[in-house]
Amino acid sequence: MAKKLYISNSTESTRMFKNDFLESLTKIHYSVPLIFWVPVICYFIYKAYAIGEMSVGTIVLYFLSGLAFWTLAEYVLHRWVFHYHPTSAWGQRIHFIFHGVHHDFPKDRLRLVMPLSASIPMATVIYLIFSLFFQEFTLAAFFPGFLFGYLIYDECHYAMHHANFKSGLFKKIKDHHMLHHYSDPERGFGVSSAIWDVIFDSGFRKKTKGAKEDQKNNTEKTE
Repeated sequence: MAKKLYISNSTESTRMFKNDFLESLTKIHYSVPLIFWVPVICYFIYKAYAIGEMSVGTIVLYFLSGLAFWTLAEYVLHRWVFHYHPTSAWGQRIHFIFHGVHHDFPKDRLRLVMPLSASIPMATVIYLIFSLFFQEFTLAAFFPGFLFGYLIYDECHYAMHHANFKSGLFKKIKDHHMLHHYSDPERGFGVSSAIWDVIFDSGFRKKTKGAKEDQKNNTEKTE
Protein backbone atom coordinates (compact mmCIF):
# COMPACT_ATOMS: atom_id res chain seq x y z
CA MET A 1 0.00 0.00 0.00
CA ALA A 2 1.34 3.43 -0.96
CA LYS A 3 2.34 5.71 1.90
CA LYS A 4 -0.35 8.28 2.64
CA LEU A 5 0.78 11.80 1.84
CA TYR A 6 0.88 14.39 4.60
CA ILE A 7 -0.57 17.60 3.20
CA SER A 8 -1.57 20.58 5.32
CA ASN A 9 -4.16 23.01 3.95
CA SER A 10 -3.02 25.71 6.35
CA THR A 11 -1.82 28.97 4.80
CA GLU A 12 0.47 29.52 7.79
CA SER A 13 4.22 28.92 7.64
CA THR A 14 5.72 26.08 9.62
CA ARG A 15 8.92 26.95 11.45
CA MET A 16 12.06 25.36 9.98
CA PHE A 17 14.85 26.85 12.10
CA LYS A 18 15.09 27.89 15.75
CA ASN A 19 17.39 30.75 14.75
CA ASP A 20 15.30 33.76 13.65
CA PHE A 21 17.84 34.89 11.02
CA LEU A 22 18.03 31.48 9.35
CA GLU A 23 14.25 31.24 9.50
CA SER A 24 13.90 34.59 7.72
CA LEU A 25 16.07 33.32 4.85
CA THR A 26 13.48 30.64 4.04
CA LYS A 27 10.58 33.04 3.43
CA ILE A 28 10.03 35.44 0.55
CA HIS A 29 7.22 37.43 -1.06
CA TYR A 30 6.49 36.41 -4.65
CA SER A 31 7.38 39.90 -5.93
CA VAL A 32 10.97 39.84 -4.63
CA PRO A 33 12.44 37.61 -7.40
CA LEU A 34 11.00 40.01 -10.00
CA ILE A 35 12.45 43.06 -8.24
CA PHE A 36 15.88 41.45 -7.96
CA TRP A 37 16.29 39.46 -11.17
CA VAL A 38 14.68 41.72 -13.80
CA PRO A 39 17.51 44.31 -13.45
CA VAL A 40 20.04 41.46 -13.68
CA ILE A 41 18.41 40.28 -16.89
CA CYS A 42 18.47 43.81 -18.29
CA TYR A 43 22.16 44.16 -17.40
CA PHE A 44 23.15 41.02 -19.30
CA ILE A 45 21.18 42.08 -22.37
CA TYR A 46 22.83 45.51 -22.20
CA LYS A 47 26.23 43.84 -21.90
CA ALA A 48 25.62 41.67 -24.97
CA TYR A 49 24.32 44.58 -27.06
CA ALA A 50 26.29 47.66 -25.96
CA ILE A 51 29.58 46.11 -24.87
CA GLY A 52 29.63 42.89 -26.87
CA GLU A 53 28.21 44.66 -29.95
CA MET A 54 26.02 41.68 -30.80
CA SER A 55 23.15 42.18 -33.24
CA VAL A 56 19.58 42.26 -31.95
CA GLY A 57 18.74 39.15 -33.95
CA THR A 58 21.64 37.20 -32.46
CA ILE A 59 20.75 38.29 -28.94
CA VAL A 60 17.13 37.25 -29.45
CA LEU A 61 18.24 33.86 -30.77
CA TYR A 62 20.49 33.15 -27.77
CA PHE A 63 17.91 34.56 -25.34
CA LEU A 64 15.24 32.18 -26.67
CA SER A 65 17.74 29.33 -26.52
CA GLY A 66 18.39 30.11 -22.85
CA LEU A 67 14.65 30.23 -22.21
CA ALA A 68 14.14 26.86 -23.89
CA PHE A 69 17.05 25.34 -21.97
CA TRP A 70 15.48 26.50 -18.70
CA THR A 71 12.44 24.29 -19.33
CA LEU A 72 14.72 21.24 -19.36
CA ALA A 73 16.69 22.47 -16.35
CA GLU A 74 13.42 23.02 -14.44
CA TYR A 75 12.37 19.44 -15.13
CA VAL A 76 15.76 17.94 -14.25
CA LEU A 77 16.08 19.93 -11.01
CA HIS A 78 12.56 19.13 -9.90
CA ARG A 79 12.64 15.43 -10.75
CA TRP A 80 16.17 14.33 -9.91
CA VAL A 81 17.36 16.91 -7.38
CA PHE A 82 14.31 18.15 -5.44
CA HIS A 83 12.71 14.70 -5.49
CA TYR A 84 15.82 12.75 -4.59
CA HIS A 85 15.03 10.93 -1.36
CA PRO A 86 18.13 10.43 0.82
CA THR A 87 18.20 7.77 3.51
CA SER A 88 20.40 9.51 6.08
CA ALA A 89 18.86 11.73 8.75
CA TRP A 90 20.84 14.82 7.70
CA GLY A 91 20.04 14.16 4.05
CA GLN A 92 16.34 13.95 4.83
CA ARG A 93 16.62 17.23 6.74
CA ILE A 94 18.21 18.95 3.73
CA HIS A 95 15.54 17.49 1.44
CA PHE A 96 12.81 18.84 3.72
CA ILE A 97 14.37 22.31 3.75
CA PHE A 98 14.72 22.48 -0.03
CA HIS A 99 11.48 20.86 -1.18
CA GLY A 100 9.81 18.55 1.32
CA VAL A 101 8.34 21.45 3.28
CA HIS A 102 6.55 22.64 0.13
CA HIS A 103 4.85 19.28 -0.34
CA ASP A 104 3.79 19.18 3.30
CA PHE A 105 2.59 22.81 3.29
CA PRO A 106 1.69 23.60 -0.35
CA LYS A 107 -0.42 26.67 0.53
CA ASP A 108 2.33 28.46 2.45
CA ARG A 109 2.42 31.79 0.58
CA LEU A 110 5.94 32.65 1.74
CA ARG A 111 7.58 29.45 0.48
CA LEU A 112 6.27 29.19 -3.08
CA VAL A 113 9.07 31.07 -4.85
CA MET A 114 12.75 30.44 -4.29
CA PRO A 115 14.32 32.72 -1.65
CA LEU A 116 17.29 34.81 -2.76
CA SER A 117 19.42 32.96 -0.19
CA ALA A 118 19.09 29.92 -2.49
CA SER A 119 18.56 31.40 -5.96
CA ILE A 120 21.62 33.70 -5.93
CA PRO A 121 24.17 30.97 -5.06
CA MET A 122 22.46 28.55 -7.47
CA ALA A 123 22.46 31.08 -10.31
CA THR A 124 26.12 31.87 -9.64
CA VAL A 125 27.14 28.21 -9.84
CA ILE A 126 25.09 27.69 -13.01
CA TYR A 127 26.59 30.81 -14.60
CA LEU A 128 30.12 29.54 -13.86
CA ILE A 129 29.26 26.17 -15.41
CA PHE A 130 27.83 27.87 -18.51
CA SER A 131 31.00 29.99 -18.77
CA LEU A 132 32.92 26.80 -19.52
CA PHE A 133 30.90 26.36 -22.74
CA PHE A 134 30.08 29.92 -23.87
CA GLN A 135 32.18 32.94 -24.71
CA GLU A 136 31.59 35.98 -22.51
CA PHE A 137 29.18 37.95 -24.68
CA THR A 138 27.38 34.90 -26.03
CA LEU A 139 26.70 33.92 -22.44
CA ALA A 140 25.51 37.47 -21.77
CA ALA A 141 22.76 36.87 -24.35
CA PHE A 142 21.98 33.26 -23.35
CA PHE A 143 21.92 33.61 -19.57
CA PRO A 144 19.18 36.27 -19.31
CA GLY A 145 16.89 33.96 -21.29
CA PHE A 146 17.63 31.23 -18.77
CA LEU A 147 16.91 33.64 -15.89
CA PHE A 148 13.70 34.79 -17.56
CA GLY A 149 12.58 31.16 -17.76
CA TYR A 150 13.30 30.82 -14.06
CA LEU A 151 11.16 33.88 -13.29
CA ILE A 152 8.29 32.44 -15.34
CA TYR A 153 8.62 29.21 -13.37
CA ASP A 154 8.67 30.97 -9.99
CA GLU A 155 5.71 33.23 -10.66
CA CYS A 156 3.73 30.46 -12.37
CA HIS A 157 4.36 28.25 -9.35
CA TYR A 158 2.88 30.85 -7.04
CA ALA A 159 -0.09 31.29 -9.36
CA MET A 160 -0.69 27.53 -9.57
CA HIS A 161 -1.27 27.46 -5.81
CA HIS A 162 -3.16 30.71 -5.31
CA ALA A 163 -4.78 31.90 -8.54
CA ASN A 164 -8.20 30.71 -9.64
CA PHE A 165 -8.09 29.73 -13.33
CA LYS A 166 -11.44 28.78 -14.82
CA SER A 167 -10.25 27.65 -18.25
CA GLY A 168 -7.46 27.82 -20.80
CA LEU A 169 -3.77 26.95 -20.73
CA PHE A 170 -3.12 28.04 -17.14
CA LYS A 171 -6.02 25.92 -15.90
CA LYS A 172 -4.44 22.88 -17.57
CA ILE A 173 -1.03 23.70 -16.09
CA LYS A 174 -2.56 24.13 -12.65
CA ASP A 175 -4.44 20.83 -12.87
CA HIS A 176 -1.18 19.13 -13.86
CA HIS A 177 0.65 20.57 -10.86
CA MET A 178 -2.17 19.82 -8.43
CA LEU A 179 -2.03 16.16 -9.48
CA HIS A 180 1.68 16.25 -8.62
CA HIS A 181 0.83 17.45 -5.12
CA TYR A 182 -2.38 15.61 -4.32
CA SER A 183 -2.26 12.45 -6.42
CA ASP A 184 1.28 11.27 -7.21
CA PRO A 185 4.36 13.37 -6.30
CA GLU A 186 6.55 11.02 -8.35
CA ARG A 187 4.96 12.11 -11.61
CA GLY A 188 4.24 15.46 -13.24
CA PHE A 189 7.50 17.32 -12.61
CA GLY A 190 6.96 20.14 -15.08
CA VAL A 191 5.62 23.29 -13.42
CA SER A 192 5.64 26.04 -16.04
CA SER A 193 5.30 23.46 -18.84
CA ALA A 194 4.42 19.77 -19.06
CA ILE A 195 6.36 19.18 -22.29
CA TRP A 196 9.24 17.29 -20.67
CA ASP A 197 6.79 15.07 -18.79
CA VAL A 198 5.47 14.07 -22.20
CA ILE A 199 8.97 13.47 -23.59
CA PHE A 200 10.14 11.46 -20.56
CA ASP A 201 6.75 9.75 -20.06
CA SER A 202 6.41 11.01 -16.50
CA GLY A 203 2.99 12.58 -16.93
CA PHE A 204 -0.27 11.33 -15.47
CA ARG A 205 -2.29 8.49 -16.91
CA LYS A 206 -5.86 9.10 -18.03
CA LYS A 207 -8.18 9.07 -15.05
CA THR A 208 -11.47 7.33 -14.51
CA LYS A 209 -14.54 9.47 -13.82
CA GLY A 210 -14.18 8.94 -10.05
CA ALA A 211 -10.50 9.90 -10.10
CA LYS A 212 -11.31 13.02 -12.08
CA GLU A 213 -13.79 14.04 -9.40
CA ASP A 214 -11.08 13.59 -6.74
CA GLN A 215 -8.73 15.76 -8.79
CA LYS A 216 -11.42 18.44 -9.09
CA ASN A 217 -11.97 18.42 -5.33
CA ASN A 218 -8.26 18.72 -4.63
CA THR A 219 -7.94 21.62 -7.06
CA GLU A 220 -10.82 23.42 -5.40
CA LYS A 221 -9.09 23.09 -2.01
CA THR A 222 -6.22 25.19 -3.31
CA GLU A 223 -8.40 28.06 -4.52
